[in-house]
Amino acid sequence: MENTFDKLPFQPADILMPTGCDMTLWSVVACDQYTSQPEYWQRVEERVGRAPSSLRLILPESSLEGPHVETDIMDINNTMAHYLREGQFETLSQAMIYVERTLDCGKVRRGLIGMVDLDCYDYESGSGAPVRATEGVVLSRIPPRVSVRKNAPIELPHAMLLADDPERTVIEPLSAQKNSMELVYDFDLMERGGHIAGWKLGPAQLRQVAAALTALADPAAFAERYHAQGAPVMLFAVGDGNHSLATAKECYERQKRLVSPQQWSSLPARFALCELVNLHDDSLEFEPIHRVVFQTEPDKLLEGLVAYYPGARRGDFPDGHSLRYVCAEAEGVITVPKTAAQLPIGALQQFLDDYLTNHPGRTDYIHGDDVTREFAAKSGNIAFLLPPMAKEELFPAVVHDGVLPRKTFSMGEAHDKRFYLEARKIR
Repeated sequence: MENTFDKLPFQPADILMPTGCDMTLWSVVACDQYTSQPEYWQRVEERVGRAPSSLRLILPESSLEGPHVETDIMDINNTMAHYLREGQFETLSQAMIYVERTLDCGKVRRGLIGMVDLDCYDYESGSGAPVRATEGVVLSRIPPRVSVRKNAPIELPHAMLLADDPERTVIEPLSAQKNSMELVYDFDLMERGGHIAGWKLGPAQLRQVAAALTALADPAAFAERYHAQGAPVMLFAVGDGNHSLATAKECYERQKRLVSPQQWSSLPARFALCELVNLHDDSLEFEPIHRVVFQTEPDKLLEGLVAYYPGARRGDFPDGHSLRYVCAEAEGVITVPKTAAQLPIGALQQFLDDYLTNHPGRTDYIHGDDVTREFAAKSGNIAFLLPPMAKEELFPAVVHDGVLPRKTFSMGEAHDKRFYLEARKIR
C-alpha cells in the first residue's frame, strides 16, 4: 500500500502488544499520577504481584527522587530486555489501533494509537511546529526523565495528542467500521480505570485517516479557522504527557548528535508512540489542576500573595482573577488584577514560583476538589482551588499566545488518564 502518511506528523507504527498475560494486571495508569498518594501505587504493587506488568517497565514520578532511583532504572531496563527476549510481545507491523475507552463515569473516549514524528514537534513557546506543547515545559524536569528513557530498549506511551476536529472526520468514522477491523484487546482496567477495547485498522481505514488528517492540515483551512493568515499550521497539541514527549525529543536530539544527518530518518528514537484524541470528543472534559503547597506557613504565603501584585486584595471582586484558597485555619478568596496574567493560574503560578524560591514549602499538582481539600486540612498546608478552562479556548490560545502555564488543565480525573498498554522499540 502506498504510504499516504509520508507528509504527516502522525503515522502507523510497529506496535508491540503484550501476549499471554492478564491484561488487567499488565495495564497501569500513567506514571505522573497520584504523586502525593503513595498508597495508590502500593495497592497496584500488591495487586500485580509477580505477574507480567507494565508496572515493571515504568517509574512512578513519586519515585524519581527516591534513594534507589538508579537501581530502579536499571531494573526497569533489565526487565524490558527480559520481556523482549522471552517473547512477552507480539508485533503489529505498520499499524494503528482504534481505541474505545469506557471511563468510570460511563462515557466513551475514542482515540487512535500511532507514532508522532519528533522532528515535527517543538515544546518552545511561540513555536511554529505542526505539533506543539500546550503548557510550559520545566527544563529541570527533563534530565531525570531522560535518565529513565535514554537506555531503555522500548517505550510505553502515556502522551495524548489533541486534534481540533469539530466535524469529527478523523477518529469518529472508525466507530462504525469495527466489524471490519481486527479486535486486538478488550478488558477491564484496574483502580476505577474503566474498560478499554482496541481494533487494528485495515488498509481502507488507514487511507481514510490519512486523507482526513491531510485535509485538517490544509493551510487555508487553518488560517480561516483561527484567523491566523500566513501562520504555520498547528495540526496537533499535546493534551497529556507534555514532559514525557519533551523527554523523548531530548533523547532523540542526543542520538542525532552521534550519527550523520543521513541516518536521522532511520533512528527509531525519531518517533514516539502516543494516542490521538479529538478535542471535541464528547467524553473529553477539561478539569482544573489545583495547587497544594506543603510544609509552608499559610498566613505568610497569603500575605506574600497580596503584596506581590499591586492592587491585589482579599475578597472576591469581579474586576480581577479570583484565587480561592483553603487551609486548616480558614478559606477565602484573594483577587489579583487581570493585568497580572491572562488566566488565574498564570498569576498564581508566577507568584508561587517566586515565593517558594526564598520561603519554605513545595508545590504539588492535585486532581479533584475532595483530595485537594483533604491535603489542605492538614496543618502547614494550603490549597488553591482553580476554575476549569473551556476546551474550545485551547487551540486559539496556543496558536496566538504560545504555551499555557504548566498544569493549567487536566483531561479528566486521575483514573481517566491513559493506561500503559502498547509498546514500541526505540533502539
